[in-house]
Amino acid sequence: MICKIEKSKISGKIICPPNKSYTHRAIFLASLAKGKSVIENVLYSADTNATISACKNFGANIIQEETRITVENSNKIQLKPCSIDAANSGTTIRIASAIASLIDGKSLLTGDESLRKRPMQPLLKALESIGATCTATNGNPPVSIMGRIRGGEVTIPGNISSQFLSALMIAAPLTEKGIILNIEGDLVSKPYLDATIAMMKKFGVDVETNIPYKKYRISPQDYKSTNFVVPADFSSLALLLSAAVLTGDDLQIQATLNDLPQADKLFIDILKELAVDVRINDDVFRVKTPKSLRGGRFDLSNNPDLLPPLAILALKTSKPIDIFNVRHARYKETDRIAIVVKELQKLGLRIVEKQDGLVLEGTNIIKGAALNSENDHRLFMAFCIAGMYVGSCTVSDLESVKVSYPDFISDMKSVGAKIQTP
Repeated sequence: MICKIEKSKISGKIICPPNKSYTHRAIFLASLAKGKSVIENVLYSADTNATISACKNFGANIIQEETRITVENSNKIQLKPCSIDAANSGTTIRIASAIASLIDGKSLLTGDESLRKRPMQPLLKALESIGATCTATNGNPPVSIMGRIRGGEVTIPGNISSQFLSALMIAAPLTEKGIILNIEGDLVSKPYLDATIAMMKKFGVDVETNIPYKKYRISPQDYKSTNFVVPADFSSLALLLSAAVLTGDDLQIQATLNDLPQADKLFIDILKELAVDVRINDDVFRVKTPKSLRGGRFDLSNNPDLLPPLAILALKTSKPIDIFNVRHARYKETDRIAIVVKELQKLGLRIVEKQDGLVLEGTNIIKGAALNSENDHRLFMAFCIAGMYVGSCTVSDLESVKVSYPDFISDMKSVGAKIQTP
C-alpha cells in the first residue's frame, strides 16, 4: 500500500513505543527460565509476535495481555523440536536457531522473502562446531537444525551481525559444558551484545568477559524467572526526533528510559553535533532546531539503525553528512545504503555511495517524489518523515511498519502529519 504525504508541521505529544530488542530478549529468556516471569510494557509488533510464536512452539506457556506478557514454566524446562516461521525477524530466527540446537530432534526455521536473503552461515557453522547438524539454502533460511549441542569452544566472525553472538550466548548456559566464545575481527553493533549480557544477568546468568568484544566464557547455569519492564526504544525515538528536527513545532516525545545499554542513544550526541538543542525533562524530549543543520562525520559501526533517521537530516544541512563504518547495514531487511542513496536522490540530495556508508549533501532545490521503501520498516518511516518536510511525496509499503512501530502512522497523524493512507 502507498501513502500520500504533504508538507506538514507537527506539534503535540507522542509516546515512544517500547524497545523491540529488549522485548525479544525478555521473551526468549523468560521462556528458558524456571518459574513465572512477568514482562511489562511489551512491544507487540510483527517481529516480537514472531518471537512469541517461536517460544510457544518450543513449549513455553505464554499468556498475553494488552501491555504485559506472563511466562510460566515448570521446574524442568523441556524444549521440543518444532517448525518456526520467523516472518521478517532476524533476531527471532537467529536466537531461535541457537535454542533449537539444544534439543534432541530436528527443528525447521524459515521466514518471509526478505528474511530468506539474510545470512545465517556463520551461526550455523559455529553450532556445527559444537555438535549440531545444520542445513541451509546457500547459507540463508530456510534452515534445519538437529541438536543436541554439548558446548565447548567456538569461533565466529563479528563483522556481519552481533545477533549471531547473542544467540550463542543465550543458548550457552543450557549446554552441558558451557561455551567459550571467540570473536574474529571487529565486532559490529557492540551495544546489542552488551544488551544481551545485561538481560542474561537479570535472568540470573553471569557472562564472564575475558577480553571485551573478543572472548567470553559462559558456564552451565539455570535461568531464573524475573519481572522486567521494557524501556522505550531509542531506534524508534531517533526517527521521532528526526521528525521533530525536520517538521516539528514544539513536538514532545515521551520516552521512559532506564540504565540498560541502548546503541541508538548515540543519536542525542549526533543531533547536538548537528547544532540541535535537545532538551530532556521528566522523560519528555523536545528539540530546538536552527534554520540549517551543520553536517559532520558519523561512525555508525555500533548503530546501523541510525542510518535512515540521520540520512534524511541532510535535507536540512548546510554541510555534508558523512556516514561511515556501517557496511553491515547492507545485510539488514534490505541493502539500506543502496536504497537510501537511490531514493533520497529523487528528492534532490547529492549523494556519494561508499562500500561502508554514504556522503549526503543538502541542496536548495528539493522536490517531491515517489519513494520506494522496499518493504523495510525503518526506511518507510524515514521516507515518510522526509516527505513531511518536502511535500508532494508518496511512500510505498505502508504495511511494513507492523514490524517495529505499528502505530507510527496514527501517531504521526495525531500530531498533525498530512499522511493519506488507502
